[in-house]
Amino acid sequence: MSPFYTFSAESLSGEPVALADYRDKLVLVVNTASQCGFTPQYAGLEALYQRYKDDGLVILGFPCNQFGGQEPGDAAEIAQTCQLNYGVTFPMFAKVDVNGSEAHPLFKWLVDAAPGLLGNAVKWNFTKFLINRQGDAVKRFAPITKPEALADDIQALLKN
Repeated sequence: MSPFYTFSAESLSGEPVALADYRDKLVLVVNTASQCGFTPQYAGLEALYQRYKDDGLVILGFPCNQFGGQEPGDAAEIAQTCQLNYGVTFPMFAKVDVNGSEAHPLFKWLVDAAPGLLGNAVKWNFTKFLINRQGDAVKRFAPITKPEALADDIQALLKN
């Protein structure tokens, strides 16, 4: 069994979620922030989710305040930004660290399983990790990569 399926995380509403619930799905994990220059990517992520969710894509958003303090709000404020400003309907989780000793175990695994070009650490908000249906981290995308640029990779992996 892939390590991906052994992790769990707290939803934005405070409920525990086993990532095994996403078995056989194509998963895009994104560290997010509500006050970042890349925050408008929420709209593109939601568009991807709407386009491919019936084919098996799920997007998991993990707010993070480690980069410039750009996610200072609590869960209610994060939910408001995501839902009211960007219409986000994909699953959002409680705020996590993505780097350092306090990093969520999922991100500790992701940065090793899908290393970056200049080292393994997550460099900024809206870094994206694509997990195939078998639970393998197959690709990392930089924060500057717009969600719509992931469509070809998503389509290819949805066929497998």
